[in-house]
Amino acid sequence: MELPTKTFRVTRADLIRYAGASGDFNPIHWSDRVATKVGLPGVIAHGMFTMALVGRAVTEWAGAPDAVVEYGVRFTRPVVVPDDDQGTEIEVTARVREVTEDGLTRLDVTATCLGDKVLSQARAVIRAAR
Repeated sequence: MELPTKTFRVTRADLIRYAGASGDFNPIHWSDRVATKVGLPGVIAHGMFTMALVGRAVTEWAGAPDAVVEYGVRFTRPVVVPDDDQGTEIEVTARVREVTEDGLTRLDVTATCLGDKVLSQARAVIRAAR
């Protein structure tokens, strides 16, 4: 069973806010000059910000934050965020892999940006919200 797709827009302003909240001011997250100098295609979103957005989708599917029992990902590709008002979008989908006898639901999660998978081995375990 497929769960409803969740889409998150990411702009440079979001990256600035996340940098302030996380304390991660690495210039690859705000300076095209630095990002391209180190071999990136441009400014990229913080990996943990991308993971948090996907976690938000999992939480919405679960119905409550405390219904997320397990959640993990591996980072595959960076999310490049252009310097414009539109930014980019991350699309998150999930497929129910299994419902266990004790009522837990195992999800295989996919996150893409411009058609490319940005996370691998993204999985979550949720329980029915109370």
